[in-house]
Amino acid sequence: MRPQTPRQPLPTSWDIETDVLVVGFGAAGAVAAIEASDCGARTLLIEKMDFPGGLSVVSAGGIRVSSDRAAALSYLEATCGGRTPQILLEALADGMVEVEGYMRGLARLSDAKVRVTSALGNYPLPGYEALGYCEVESVPALEDGTCFPQAGPVKNGTRLFKVLADNVAARAVKVLMSTPARRLLTDADGAVIGLLAEHDGRPLAIRAHGGVVLACGGFEADAEMQRQYFQKGAVLTGSFRGNTGDGIRMAQAVGADLWHMWHYHGPYGLVHPDPDYPFGLYLKAVPMWTPAPSGTQTLGAATLGTDPAPGRASEKVLPRLAWILVDQAGRRFMDEYPPYPGDTGVRPFDAFDPKRQGFPRDPAFLVFDDAGRRMYPLGRSVHNDPQPHLGWSADNAREIEAGIFHRADTLEELAALMDVPGPELRATVEAWNAAVAAGRDAAFGRLPETMAPISEPPFYFGRVRPVVINTQGGPRHDVHQRVLDPFGAPIPGLYAAGELGSLFGHIYMSGGNLAECVIGGRTAGRQAAEARFPA
Repeated sequence: MRPQTPRQPLPTSWDIETDVLVVGFGAAGAVAAIEASDCGARTLLIEKMDFPGGLSVVSAGGIRVSSDRAAALSYLEATCGGRTPQILLEALADGMVEVEGYMRGLARLSDAKVRVTSALGNYPLPGYEALGYCEVESVPALEDGTCFPQAGPVKNGTRLFKVLADNVAARAVKVLMSTPARRLLTDADGAVIGLLAEHDGRPLAIRAHGGVVLACGGFEADAEMQRQYFQKGAVLTGSFRGNTGDGIRMAQAVGADLWHMWHYHGPYGLVHPDPDYPFGLYLKAVPMWTPAPSGTQTLGAATLGTDPAPGRASEKVLPRLAWILVDQAGRRFMDEYPPYPGDTGVRPFDAFDPKRQGFPRDPAFLVFDDAGRRMYPLGRSVHNDPQPHLGWSADNAREIEAGIFHRADTLEELAALMDVPGPELRATVEAWNAAVAAGRDAAFGRLPETMAPISEPPFYFGRVRPVVINTQGGPRHDVHQRVLDPFGAPIPGLYAAGELGSLFGHIYMSGGNLAECVIGGRTAGRQAAEARFPA
């Protein structure tokens, strides 16, 4: 028998009764609600914010798919590094083959166009050649950009979420916005039978006869959870303030086991000079690239929204980066353009110096010259939030005035502003310029085509820190998306989907979380509905 945790007192009456309760109106929650409703269950979808979309609406929108189930499974096995049970990887591989047909079915309601493109996996691991992206590339009702104003410019993530939201609206799914979930409710046997929430400032007791699906994201906007689970401690939040670990804590309170709590997805980004600004600032969007199996050359890029290079549909032109990164001693410490900048690009920042008892790469400094300043807008603002989006100037001049970047006429003056040793910074920049001239970065192996000299004064720097887009950790679940306790037993009536307890706990597969949102959301919604109406 599963050990019992102390129960939240049950209400004397229920304000709402439903069959399936879904918490979180992002992609995973939307799919779970669609599936539960299609199974005939009364379905309630609640969202703590007063606007929907979570992270999904500002994502790149590419759902990882494959037409080769065996190859997809091989890639998942390699990227998950033995940290995720085989049966779950098999279910995800099965789903990756089915996603295209499912999305085409949903897209018809919105008169949307769906396309699938081949795209190499981010790393040259077994099965990487057989992957692709499924994207919603157009939705007629969305192209004027007025549907989700908090999300900013329309991109394929916005289009994906529009299709999902349209399908929710077309079904008998009751949606309550501005309704944060507070506590799960269990019966005497420990089964989840409902949830306490708030709506319009008053408590709301919801009875869920089939089950509760937690699809309310991770903890990327909760600094205390970051401090406890990330080696580095708290980092910058990327795109959404709503994901504060609510579902994780609620699941823990009823006995859930946790996994993958250390693993998060995100790039390094710029620090806004206003300490009250809620987000990190993303750097220029650059294509991902896939190393050759030997690690010595570029095979191609697995990315969205870039122009193909001549001769190969999957190969993209990699841009020059205007900058290098240096630590608090004025030295380079990484390849600034790794294969997947939005994922493993943050890991070098975790290095702890036991002699100085600190993290000498956080913050680090992004250093560039005047030619780099004129190259392109170096940053961008991407978030689903009422906070106004920053419009980045073409020559970065406005960002210098705002204090995001700092200017100096010489490297020595720049070093003084950075509070790093002047001789070290000069030596670092001179070594870098020599590497650019030679076409070879012997120190960290940055691709030659991405290298640019730093030689034209004045010089500039910006403070750089790790940015978390989303976390992968949360409640452990089984192949039916049922949340498990530390002894491997399912907690009756409780399901998880999407970012909340992702399968990825080693390295990330781009588009993998969106695949989990669709595949895991479908399973969770079906399972909760079937628990209400068992065969």
